[in-house]
Amino acid sequence: MHARAGQAIMPAVNDTAPTKKRSRLQHPWLFALPGAELPQTVNCAGRDYHLVKTFKHDFFAATGLYRGPEGLAVLKIGRTNEFFALPMAWVGRFLARREIRLYERVHDLPGVPRLLGPVGETGFLHEFVPGHDLGRREMVSDTFFDELLALLKALHERHIAYVDLNKRQNVLVGESGRPYLIDFQISLLLPPTGWRRPRVVRGLLGRFQRVDIYHCLKHKRRLRRDLLTAEEERVVSRLSIWIRLHRWIVRPLTQLRRRILRRLRAGEDVPVAGSSAK
Repeated sequence: MHARAGQAIMPAVNDTAPTKKRSRLQHPWLFALPGAELPQTVNCAGRDYHLVKTFKHDFFAATGLYRGPEGLAVLKIGRTNEFFALPMAWVGRFLARREIRLYERVHDLPGVPRLLGPVGETGFLHEFVPGHDLGRREMVSDTFFDELLALLKALHERHIAYVDLNKRQNVLVGESGRPYLIDFQISLLLPPTGWRRPRVVRGLLGRFQRVDIYHCLKHKRRLRRDLLTAEEERVVSRLSIWIRLHRWIVRPLTQLRRRILRRLRAGEDVPVAGSSAK
């Protein structure tokens, strides 16, 4: 999908996957997979898929475009690489199983790519959706944000908060012009059962869901302010304490982390495919 981890929307692709050997990595711990390379071939549900292009490769996961018997698909593999001799495959297993559960929960919703199945212990495949990331100044259709809000509300009704909608790159514009959401790595699934039933947990989920709506309306205000209603304007103009904390604390830390990672990656003698994707 997107040109990043979990992305299912990409420009024209090169059907020939790189096979050039890379010199020894100086900082192998930066990457989710040993050697910082996705496998050339994987098997899902008895079918082989072959690497076409790497979308993203970071600390927690690697994502790439693959071709199989029925066309293109997107593979996401969670971390298996050690971290300074510490085993980390358990992190990859946890994240993959968690994200698979989310895709299974929303398998029938338009606007979410169809899950094809697990790959190994830390990976899974989902269908490829042709299109592109939502542009900074893109003129989307009159119905685009209504469809995106409807998708968010459908997720919320299933006790899910998407959480990561502040990034435009997580909103994909399909060839038909409709919105898609992918990359549920940090999304929350909190059905009202067991320890998730108490009011404090329901309140936490509701808070994150309201943040989803805020970020959707923020994108709408930027791109289609002519369609923003008076009530939506009021919602997007009121910054909650959570949004302010993110801007004041989390964002500077995120920018610092990115600068450090860029410097470390720049020290590699050969660029790692997908390592510069955000």
